Amino acid sequence: MTAGSVVLLDGARLVGAVALSDAAGWNQTEQDWRRLGDLEPEGCFGVEVDGAIVATTTVTCYGRSLAWIGMVVTRPEYRRLGFARRLMTRALDYCERRGIDWIKLDATDLGRPLYAALGFMNECVLERWARPASATIVPSPAVDRFHVDYALDLEAFGADRRLLLEALAREGDAACRRGAHAFARPGRTSFHFGPCVARDDEAASDLVSWCLATHAAEDVTWDILATNSKARALARARGFEPVRPLVRMARRGEGGGPALPVDDHLVYATAGFEYG
Repeated sequence: MTAGSVVLLDGARLVGAVALSDAAGWNQTEQDWRRLGDLEPEGCFGVEVDGAIVATTTVTCYGRSLAWIGMVVTRPEYRRLGFARRLMTRALDYCERRGIDWIKLDATDLGRPLYAALGFMNECVLERWARPASATIVPSPAVDRFHVDYALDLEAFGADRRLLLEALAREGDAACRRGAHAFARPGRTSFHFGPCVARDDEAASDLVSWCLATHAAEDVTWDILATNSKARALARARGFEPVRPLVRMARRGEGGGPALPVDDHLVYATAGFEYG
């Protein structure tokens, strides 16, 4: 079996990446892949074998403070050939050239041994929650004219993700309510709620209702940090159940900056496994 070549995911190769994540049963759409490519055109990598993309890894940089690694997926028949390690090494080299302070990712059980071997340490647990489609009509609360409180988002997430939030606002649904903002976007198998940042539970609850009012008839997924007990309680009250745990892992980069000042209690929904 050929060793394969590491290539940038651009143009037609993105279509191969979409087919790869589809085959893995992941929720990303073609638009999700194109967004990753638009945000970091030199940071999306794949292994190509006989003209087909068989493994991928992406990097999304939030300034120089943080880089997020996502979309680490390999076709089953090409596992245990070192492709994921090669791509992770390329991604880490890319982060080193950019002088990134911290590198993070959300790890499955399958990927954790590799990430640990590359110097990543466990940071916290997060959970994917899911709510099946329902015929129940959810009343839609009043929401404010949309704007993002970037200072609040920075306080919650610890890094400036303005470019990502602007892209999500252009391409999907977005709403805000009394010092809180939330986004929602289509997925291949379910609608995705998040990111959502809020200073209080009532505002977050209104934004969940806003999402469900429009998408109650669709399956909805929601990624929650396990440290935010209020978010978990809110999800359960709205008919969501946890379906998949992951571990958030972090590694210091070459930039040498201090630990990021995150506040998990403000994060009611993460942006997704590929974004943090």
